[in-house]
Amino acid sequence: MDSIHITDVSPRDGLQNQQVPVGTDDKYTLIRLLARAGLRSVEATSFVSPRAVPQMADAADLMARLARDAFGLRVSVLVPNLKGLARAAEAGAQEVAVVLSATETMNQKNINMGLDQATEVSEQVLAEARALGLRTRAYVAVAFDCPFEGEVPLDRVVALSRRMEAAGAGEIVIADTIGAAAPGHVKLRMATLMQAIAADKLAIHLHDTRGLGAANAWAALEAGVRRYDSSVGGIGGCPFAPGAAGNLATEDLVLMAERSGLATGISVDGLLAAIDHAQSCLDRQLGGRSIAWLRKQQARRLA
Repeated sequence: MDSIHITDVSPRDGLQNQQVPVGTDDKYTLIRLLARAGLRSVEATSFVSPRAVPQMADAADLMARLARDAFGLRVSVLVPNLKGLARAAEAGAQEVAVVLSATETMNQKNINMGLDQATEVSEQVLAEARALGLRTRAYVAVAFDCPFEGEVPLDRVVALSRRMEAAGAGEIVIADTIGAAAPGHVKLRMATLMQAIAADKLAIHLHDTRGLGAANAWAALEAGVRRYDSSVGGIGGCPFAPGAAGNLATEDLVLMAERSGLATGISVDGLLAAIDHAQSCLDRQLGGRSIAWLRKQQARRLA
């Protein structure tokens, strides 16, 4: 049976812009529940400035706990620069991710650098991470549309992806950061990228701003993509990108895949338990577009 690989990014991308503070114990519990649900890859936190992203201020403490018990997970962390990489390595991280926005303005707004400098910094971080023996991921953010510059040229996305691969990124993640893509858009871009980047290195990171998250995931699947980012409960949204709503919900992606004959190894009931925990932490209802149906099915099974 064909299968897809899912990295749940709710502990990092999901929580980074939430107004309700989430403690280290609760983040640890969320990650444990994701592992119990069958996830094998999680993006746990980011080693960014606590002033810029207060929710990630406990990155070192969380990683110290996960270094003792990672539940068999492949755990990655985001690092913005060499300083962040040094902090992550000291905390015991085994896999790091860089984020390179595909436009000049987004880089300026996000990290106060131009595109050329941001690209060079990402290359430096990847090279140093490889020298330290760490696994690596590289996001190419706003790879479809930028909230400041509009549609991003496809040839630029391809060129940046190739540079990240050449710098040593083990996985290239093409990010629809503001959820502006449509299925035709996704299929064309990902099919083109599949010709430039090895299929086992190419992943996609989707948001559900316009209600097209699952449809875009299917379009990527048709283009040959088998590696996805998603966030349990649909938690998320970039704090530096106006209009970025929640991420594609892991439960929506799993439902779509499993009902289409693709294995994920992930339990929907396990995901619902993780959503329950996240709801209690954030004090609000969570869930993707399938959540009402999934809850009804669960209630029937438990009746």
